[in-house]
Amino acid sequence: MAAAIDLDRVGMTYEAATGRVEALRDITLTIGRGELVALVGPSGCGKSTLLRIVAGLRPLTAGRVAVGGAEVRAPIRAVGMVFQAAVLLKWRSVLDNVLLPAELSGLDPRPWRERARELLRLVGLADFADKRPRELSGGMQQRVALCRALLLDPPLLLMDEPFGALDAMTRDEMNLELLRVWGEGGGSARKTIVFVTHSIPEAVFLADRVVVMSPRPGRIAAVLPVDLPRPRTVETRAAPAFGALSLAIYDILTGRKAA
Repeated sequence: MAAAIDLDRVGMTYEAATGRVEALRDITLTIGRGELVALVGPSGCGKSTLLRIVAGLRPLTAGRVAVGGAEVRAPIRAVGMVFQAAVLLKWRSVLDNVLLPAELSGLDPRPWRERARELLRLVGLADFADKRPRELSGGMQQRVALCRALLLDPPLLLMDEPFGALDAMTRDEMNLELLRVWGEGGGSARKTIVFVTHSIPEAVFLADRVVVMSPRPGRIAAVLPVDLPRPRTVETRAAPAFGALSLAIYDILTGRKAA
């Protein structure tokens, strides 16, 4: 599998009011094209910082990051980002929110309108294109944010706790929606996704591999493959292998068992 992301001994130290803070230390990881990798770890371990370093939004202080074989030295264009808050512009329609990346990239948004409508159809929001964000539920707003991230068809998606603020049932629905949009059936067009979450079951349900990070300074404590068949369904969560892997990750995170 060709590499989409290469992290080579990545470190990040920043200055705070109380002095120097080491957020990340010696992160080495290769993520293949079309792979869905989940990052789990305690709060403050640098998961979100690592995503921003990959996107070129924060400078690293040690090591090297490459995306698609090119070293990251500035913000990269071929990436879609989804955050915990949908961050939709309340004065714009749903369709115009999805079109925002085209406008920010200096593209004529008119040719992208049909693409935006296709994405809204894909996530079941075709009838809401002209609504305002306040008229949508939290789960629907996150679907819009996902469409916005997919508009320019980036090969890489970076997702930072995108479903963390949703209720449990809506979160499960969004997990299934993400896997459907990603294309569990495989194929060369499948995007690479790095997904940050605090939920162990969510990580196991979604990912090809789960990367477990240590408390700050964040390091890789373990990388566990998820050997569960795809497509994943609600019944997947009841499989003995699902529970066993979830428990293994919990043991590493809590220190009950060494990685």
